[in-house]
Amino acid sequence: MQLPLPLTRDLVLIGGGHAHALVLRRWGMKPLPGARLTLINPGPSAPYTGMLPGHIAGHYDREALEIDLVRLARFAGARLILGEAEGIDLARRRVRVKGRGEIAYDVTSIDIGIASDPPRLKGFAEHGIAAKPLGAYAERWAEFRKAVADGRVPPEIAVIGAGVGGVELALAMAHALRDFAPRLTLIEARAALPHIGAGARRALMARLSAAGITLIEGVAPVEVTAQAVRLADGREIPSRLTVGVAGARPHGWLAETGLKLVDGFIEIGPDLRTSDPRVFAAGDCAHMSHAPRPKAGVYAVRQAPVLAHNLAEALTGGARFRRYRPQRDYLKLVSLGEKAALADKFGLRLEGRLLWRWKDRIDRRFMEKFHDLPRMSPPPPPRRAAQGVVEALAGGQPMCAGCGAKVGGATLAQMLASLPRPPRADIAAGAGDDAAVLQFASCRQVITTDQLRAFTEDYGLFARIAAVHALGDVWAMGARPQAALANVVLPPMSPSLQARTLGEIMGAAAEVMEAAGAAIVGGHTGLGAELSLGFTVTGLAETPVGKGGAQPGDALILTKPIGTGTILAAEMALEAKGEWVAAALASMARPQGAAAAILAPVARAMTDVTGFGLAGHLLEICAASGTGAEIALSRLPLLPGAEALAARGIRSTLWAANRAATEGRVEAPVNARAALLFDPQTAGGLLAAVPAGEADRILTALLNAGYDAAQVGRVTDQGNRLVIK
Repeated sequence: MQLPLPLTRDLVLIGGGHAHALVLRRWGMKPLPGARLTLINPGPSAPYTGMLPGHIAGHYDREALEIDLVRLARFAGARLILGEAEGIDLARRRVRVKGRGEIAYDVTSIDIGIASDPPRLKGFAEHGIAAKPLGAYAERWAEFRKAVADGRVPPEIAVIGAGVGGVELALAMAHALRDFAPRLTLIEARAALPHIGAGARRALMARLSAAGITLIEGVAPVEVTAQAVRLADGREIPSRLTVGVAGARPHGWLAETGLKLVDGFIEIGPDLRTSDPRVFAAGDCAHMSHAPRPKAGVYAVRQAPVLAHNLAEALTGGARFRRYRPQRDYLKLVSLGEKAALADKFGLRLEGRLLWRWKDRIDRRFMEKFHDLPRMSPPPPPRRAAQGVVEALAGGQPMCAGCGAKVGGATLAQMLASLPRPPRADIAAGAGDDAAVLQFASCRQVITTDQLRAFTEDYGLFARIAAVHALGDVWAMGARPQAALANVVLPPMSPSLQARTLGEIMGAAAEVMEAAGAAIVGGHTGLGAELSLGFTVTGLAETPVGKGGAQPGDALILTKPIGTGTILAAEMALEAKGEWVAAALASMARPQGAAAAILAPVARAMTDVTGFGLAGHLLEICAASGTGAEIALSRLPLLPGAEALAARGIRSTLWAANRAATEGRVEAPVNARAALLFDPQTAGGLLAAVPAGEADRILTALLNAGYDAAQVGRVTDQGNRLVIK
């Protein structure tokens, strides 16, 4: 078998700014063989700030101005690490990520924009909201608009900071609340609109006046309360929503990198390299010493082609770096609240609705680059192949990873039935239990093994999830994790990348195992076509909890929401929102040790919900216990986006086999919510049958421990039958 080309160099992009987003898009259409691309960003999306005023005014929905970095990274074949960079070790070539350790690089680029520095005012942290990051501001604004519309709060707003951004947001909020006679005040400690032409400034001042917005210049705010902003001259400005737009600054951690800075910003030359030739920078975090310009997104966008070329040149050892030559001035298009805009360039000013349509077209065309990613055609099927090959490829869906890559339950059951029963008396495994049980004189030891194909390029996160997944069988039997062996298969890569990757994987897995009380005591490594990771885990238990003790009337409790298989399948097809994927990954990475400790003392039967889906694993309890079960769909906890994706017909590749394996034993409606009962879960929750009288107490304990647990149904006397209501 011919393996893929080996990976030999690491390119790490720090930040999901406009330049890096465009580099990712270019990379997806023409990747550099042998280079592994990593993006580090705090969240799963990045806002296009040019459309923010339009969103606040009500002209765009939230999705219109979000660059989905999860989807973009999948398109680019890049790994996305959801974390905040907090430092760079130039000598060791490492990026420090908060809560994630270090990520190694051979070449790196920084595009993190300007830090949001909310006003350092007494009370602002408690009562104010910064305009950046977008997420918190947008949510607070939506809540405030609804409260005003419902008559619960007066429409009183204060905006601190009267630069172009502050003026745009003030006009946008005034427009959105125009039917409620808003009282809006714009506060600037210095002079308003300092970086715009005189004609444009006069026009914007007139717009503020026409919108009924009061401008206060030359007076600093000193305190923010729940109902007002106090000024240095003693005045109190009524405000039920105080927005901070002032205070943009360079990120503080850049000062500790050793890179050459100018006023806190990274100095770059014409080729976008910094004082360290292996480090590039772009966007607002960078200072172009050869051609100083004001901070504006237009420069980041136009730096992207040069940056993409020069990063590839650095990775290949070339020396033909391109120069970036910024234009002398750029067209400023300022939103005016309503669907009108003002244009300013070279001191010339125009305004009107036609300019809004022009701005809208420019903004939408830019965002279409990320919303409508090019469809990359798969290679054609072979012209001559064995029977069945073309038919197997006809579906077009790539095989899912995680538990979606498992062998179907019917095939597995057929194989297991052919195995001889354990000949040893010290092997006391119950029929179909999650782990084998070994009998010793003083205790019992459980042993289990699991292996997963990688479903995310963030190998550290994948290792955490794989470790939680492997521990699931031990926790499901009420055992205390003891020891683990790792089995790692790496894709082809150079020895240096092997060491980096193994370090990420084993470091993350060791944290999970140690937190669970287990130790990784060894393992095995190998090279293959793709990354896969598994663990053999042992645990100790005085009385293991099996699947065969459920009784009619018992309550069924589930400790995690379901939907991971559907979300991962959608993510592979570029159909899932990044925030849905991020939520699913976070759920999968959540250990179940504390939940097992709550459930095990009272559970009559317990299992973990993984590859065969909730229906399949519940039927295993029913078969072992001689009972049936009922599930209430309305009580079923679902991951964000799972039901919407299932309604669109998106299924994991194992879904059909899971559904077929339960044929004749499940009575269920035909709808999206019911379809998720057959969705294969990776690192899913525990499913326990507990006495009905204990259910409320146990559920309360699980919720207090932070689990998204729910009582999803009950055990019935209808043998080996599952009814979905």
